[in-house]
Amino acid sequence: MRIVDCHNTADFRKLARKRLPAPLFHYMDGGSDDEITLRRNSEAFDSVRLIPDTLADLTGMHLGVNVLGQNIDWPVFCSPTAMTRLFHHEGEIAVARAAHKHGTMYSLSSLSTTSIEEIGAATPGPKCFQLYIHKDRGMSWEFIDRCKQSNFSAMCLTVDTLVAGNREKDLYTGMTIPPKFTLKSLASFASHPEWSLNYLFRRKFELANVANHIAEGSGKLTSVVGYMNSQFDRSITWKDAKEAIRRWGKPFAIKGVMSVEDARRAADIGASAIMISNHGGRQLDGSTAPFDQLEPIVDAVGDRLEVILDGGVRRGTHVLKALAMGAKACMVGRGYLYALAAGGYAGVDRALTRLCSEIERDMILMGCESIEKLDRSKLHRHIQSE
Repeated sequence: MRIVDCHNTADFRKLARKRLPAPLFHYMDGGSDDEITLRRNSEAFDSVRLIPDTLADLTGMHLGVNVLGQNIDWPVFCSPTAMTRLFHHEGEIAVARAAHKHGTMYSLSSLSTTSIEEIGAATPGPKCFQLYIHKDRGMSWEFIDRCKQSNFSAMCLTVDTLVAGNREKDLYTGMTIPPKFTLKSLASFASHPEWSLNYLFRRKFELANVANHIAEGSGKLTSVVGYMNSQFDRSITWKDAKEAIRRWGKPFAIKGVMSVEDARRAADIGASAIMISNHGGRQLDGSTAPFDQLEPIVDAVGDRLEVILDGGVRRGTHVLKALAMGAKACMVGRGYLYALAAGGYAGVDRALTRLCSEIERDMILMGCESIEKLDRSKLHRHIQSE
């Protein structure tokens, strides 16, 4: 199987599985506990059906939206994902450049393996930074200053990771951060020599944004769970989120909102947007899917801030359903990570090309020449039998 044989997210996932050692693939692919929420994130889109119109003049197709103060060419942008160079040595820079090529926004994680400054210099495209508030508040506020200096466009604060989810697949596969060739994982690394050689002889693994602050950022980390549990501040409140918004002073989203009550609180403290997200099913298993929460949250706060959906998006029709329900835009994470693991920049380029093409084709089939034409009149609620 080659990159050119990949036509959708499922294809890229299959190729990523072949290219990556098992610990790396399952770290990227897996969820928490029994992975009920992980599966539900995509299955939730099946709860509604699309109702197309016909005989519409579609010669002036327009997919662009303005989100977080940025005009992007189509209503999907890249979620922040930690430690991206684990999956391919081209890492965050490859994704950022592919996003810019396709006229959309890239989001950089606090726990990235490429620094804020490197991403700022790599592409002039719109960029969002994903902020975690660490116990060292000074370091967290320094992130904000560095993003200003590196011309980032927007920021989001992730609020659903005060403690790491129970990611049992990592225990079974012997996953460590950085990866180590243990007895449990040695066979898998040995059977993937291309990845292993790139890891050993290319740029040293580190959490680039924190490497000069704490030992865990310089390659001495034993697990991402250990990092979260030791470094993230569990005492943060809405007061801290409000302070981050004040310090940033530009478009700011709260990421990880799943309840109407929290959506209202985000609007009350002056957030520009919320990202409805359960961290890709990697935190609280058994929680509801972002799409399930979209309608009540839009109804409650959609006139006060932008509502962005993050989680489970695998198809263009998923995007159309979310937009019709009231989302301003959608985010994808695994959708580009699979492609990155499968083929670096070329893989991400193809994945974004395919997804954007799906959305444009589906819009034509829906009889809608612009995103504004999508609303709940285009949705039929499907009641599944138990």
